[in-house]
Amino acid sequence: MLRGSIKIAFSALSRSWLRSLLTTLGVLIGVASVVVVTALGQGARERVGSQIESLGSNLLFVWSQPVAKSGVRTAAVGLTDADALAIRREATAVELVTVYSDAKAQVISPYGNDQIQICGVDANYLGARKFEVLEGRMWNANEEQVKAKVVLIGQTAIDKLFPGQDPIGHYIRVGKHPFRIIGTLKPKGQSPFEDQDDRILMPIGSWRARVNPTLGNRVQLIMATAKSEAHTEAAVRQVEAILRQRHRIAEEEENDFQVRTQDAFKEGQEAIYGVLTLLLVTVAGVSLFVGGVGVMNIMLVSVTERTREIGIRMAIGARRADIQVQFLAEAIALTLLGGVAGIGLAVGVIELLKRSLGWSMVLSGDAVMTAIITSLVIGVVFGFLPARRAARLDPIEALRHE
Repeated sequence: MLRGSIKIAFSALSRSWLRSLLTTLGVLIGVASVVVVTALGQGARERVGSQIESLGSNLLFVWSQPVAKSGVRTAAVGLTDADALAIRREATAVELVTVYSDAKAQVISPYGNDQIQICGVDANYLGARKFEVLEGRMWNANEEQVKAKVVLIGQTAIDKLFPGQDPIGHYIRVGKHPFRIIGTLKPKGQSPFEDQDDRILMPIGSWRARVNPTLGNRVQLIMATAKSEAHTEAAVRQVEAILRQRHRIAEEEENDFQVRTQDAFKEGQEAIYGVLTLLLVTVAGVSLFVGGVGVMNIMLVSVTERTREIGIRMAIGARRADIQVQFLAEAIALTLLGGVAGIGLAVGVIELLKRSLGWSMVLSGDAVMTAIITSLVIGVVFGFLPARRAARLDPIEALRHE
């Protein structure tokens, strides 16, 4: 019976192929949307995850923040080189500690000029952030101590200031001060926050003295790496305890700094993508609902048009269950065709997005199975009412229908 119903269903759909095609559009668009959103969300998560990993391994970021005292929020006290030294000396769960400050500045070279991120760092920065010197060298301890006017330059900055040229040995001017390029950085690509190659590194002392004069050896950021992923929580606790003691923060007072880990960044990004994915899936769900309503309406019209045919089938022995299965099969066939076509459309859209965004996106088997099952469910749910109406027709009245 089922095989016969399926054969009759496809025969009925082929007789009105244009109407069937238009009916499946809602399901097609909804299924394609769900599949593409799933692949896009997965690709975005992998992309952001790899970008966060490119920042370094088991990284902790320490910022200063303003605190409220006597009901008034005061300016941030700030972090210093001495804070970083204390963490380096006392935190047993920490492997590397580095300081960081930056500012955008107009940089002039013999071949051009542009706005570049100027970063003041110490010798541990490359190791903590997993940067590598591609050509040339890193500055030595003596150059760092005397605030030498030497820099390392990233690939994007090279493309802006030295297009087609070898920058090593050349001088650039930041403000009124010349700096000699002693090395280039191996490209790292985009992070969630910035282009990691659009930067120039110089000793933190030189940055404070010549780029952004700062009193008290203050820094914008302290970065530390935990000895392993398992040591991350211990490293956070130790860093907080050391800084609270150094900044003389009472037990009931809030920190004048904040410590964030890479996991915290990942959780924040996951929350954002989760909300966006939910929103897009909801929109796709509305499209599927509209497509299901369209299928139901067309099937109700089909029942009206084929009332005499239904009466003849009943007259020659077809049971009500046979009629109901036949019309359910037609509804399911419509939604399945829309689902398969939607998967095909999704494959093309995913390939287009992969090429335009450069992300790793795949059509997962779970997404395909979900699309097929969703199509089946829509066919059953929205085909039930027309099928039930067809099955409950009175055979005598149906035969009289013109």
